[in-house]
Amino acid sequence: MKIVSVVGARPQFIKAAPVSRALQAAGVHEVLVHTGQHYDDTMSRVFFNELDLPFPDINLGVGSGSHGGQTARMLEGVEQVLVDGRPDLLVVYGDTNSTLAGALAAAKLHIPVAHVEAGLRSGRRDMPEEINRIVADHLADLLLCPTATAMDHLTREGINRGVHLVGDVMVDSLETIRSRLRPDAATHLGVSGSYFVATLHRAENVDTKERLRAALEVLSAVPGPVILPLHPRTAGSVSRFGLSFPENVHVTEPVGYLDMLSLVAHADAVLTDSGGLQKEAVLLGTRCLTLRDETEWPETLEGAWNTVVGLDLRLVEEVLAGPAPTGEVSGFGDGHAAERIADIVTS
Repeated sequence: MKIVSVVGARPQFIKAAPVSRALQAAGVHEVLVHTGQHYDDTMSRVFFNELDLPFPDINLGVGSGSHGGQTARMLEGVEQVLVDGRPDLLVVYGDTNSTLAGALAAAKLHIPVAHVEAGLRSGRRDMPEEINRIVADHLADLLLCPTATAMDHLTREGINRGVHLVGDVMVDSLETIRSRLRPDAATHLGVSGSYFVATLHRAENVDTKERLRAALEVLSAVPGPVILPLHPRTAGSVSRFGLSFPENVHVTEPVGYLDMLSLVAHADAVLTDSGGLQKEAVLLGTRCLTLRDETEWPETLEGAWNTVVGLDLRLVEEVLAGPAPTGEVSGFGDGHAAERIADIVTS
């Protein structure tokens, strides 16, 4: 069996690593295509090294650009790969422009599509990620859901065929690397004692001066040093808008998967607008504050491990001063999602 897997951004590298290993164990010939959506070493290569993910067979080198321009270049590149290779199946991950381009190219060539992390919904049609995941789900032949909530979303949209509950492949990756997490990751970045971790990259938070200023004000109110691995998109916006980082914010270059999880595991709390980091924080037992008005991972809200705070300064201060989270977050699977995926796609 020949499968083409399309990845392009750092969350997809994390998801693809265990699936690639499971496909290889099942005797599948996988062609890994990297669109080049994330392209520098800190956003790309380091993840392949740390996750033992084979380096791409094909790199389209698309790079950054507008949604339309970037997606169009990806669509053209993936289409050519599929025309040349004629695989039995195409696998896409998550909700990026790479996901959309891969699913659309395969569907138009009548090549079956498997969508890993199907069924997520934020309820926000103004988020490009929401559009990408909806379109991918409606094009997919196999919908591989991480949670029961994701299954319910698809049922409400009338998608019932080819739907499977497999668990979250990011749990697989986390469990693989958990024993390698280091307690001194912050020290190596020049931060000692207790600290917080933050990430900012969503268009809604960094593409306008008012929202980005508000996000930085939120970070300034955190009672301690905040380690902020700076996304290139955010760096560009800070410079373009003439803004500056609060004194308590320790800005670093983007960090690899191992370093990021090490930082998160030993932080007092995480403040993020990322989807995946919400899960990783709570699964590592670290409180999370989501700097958006919604979450596609409602399971993380159990026990107040994650709180949706938007950019509400008062609410952020209230949560950080409040009682510690309780209980355990459940519903993400047992760390064997990739094996189930391999069984499904090869059956």
